[in-house]
Amino acid sequence: MRHLLPIAAVSAASLALLTACGSSSGSGSGSTTNAAASTAPVSAACKQLQTTYPTLKGKTFTNAINPHTPGYEALDPKDPSKYVGFDIDLGTALGDCLGFKLNYKAVAFPALLTTLQSGQADLVISDIYATAQRAKAADFVTYSKVYDGVLVRKGNPKKLTGINTSLCGSTAALNTGFVEVPLVQNLASACKAAGRPAPQVQLYDNNAQCIQAILAGRADTYINDVNTVDQAVKANPGTLDKATAVTLPYSIGIAVPKNKTQFRDAIKAAVTEVQKSGTETKLLKKWALQTGTLEAPKLVTG
Repeated sequence: MRHLLPIAAVSAASLALLTACGSSSGSGSGSTTNAAASTAPVSAACKQLQTTYPTLKGKTFTNAINPHTPGYEALDPKDPSKYVGFDIDLGTALGDCLGFKLNYKAVAFPALLTTLQSGQADLVISDIYATAQRAKAADFVTYSKVYDGVLVRKGNPKKLTGINTSLCGSTAALNTGFVEVPLVQNLASACKAAGRPAPQVQLYDNNAQCIQAILAGRADTYINDVNTVDQAVKANPGTLDKATAVTLPYSIGIAVPKNKTQFRDAIKAAVTEVQKSGTETKLLKKWALQTGTLEAPKLVTG
């Protein structure tokens, strides 16, 4: 889950396919929608929310996503015209609760919030960290804690122990726009004081490219959401390891436009109900994500 400016393991070729598929019925062009509509029963609490927020029922909204994080949002390997993952299912659950449907607009991670601000999307549910900097551009409804993993080569030859001076002299492959970038860069002064070289940062467009940089020997580490790191180790058990997990002082949130406070409040109420019903926990288990990351929703508004 991710990451300073407006976050991201499929290939760059997949992005081209994503941006080409589907037609828009939401607020932005180039959107696509998962065809199968949910038939989940609506709880009494959600029926009450539909009464409280009647203007949302029957609408179709566009969710801007960066679909390069398997487990969260990615192309459906069985049907590349659809997206799958925890965030996709969470969006469906919120829509079921409030009575709306979602289209999806695939964009690069740094473009998530600008797409929202331009009116091409109505919300962003894409494993994005709700930082104070990002809250200048959008309001956030949080739904998860942040734990990062430190991905390394098998055996952790550089003996990396977190986002600390153990990174001095190493090379980190990181996603453009993620909060981890300045955290690593800011170690330069501490490394200098220790008489060691500053860590080098290589910037990539998505998780797959960062992981490949380690596999190819161009980088020593990749720091991102712990579930993303765990999946990378699972896919490459003979070559990759997780050195450690670190807690970052952020939450993962749903971004909504700053001028849509009623929509924001409806989303927060629906997240509360989805959590109370146990649906979010079930979805975390379904996608093999850590259930301990769940946290009660709060607003981050800058």
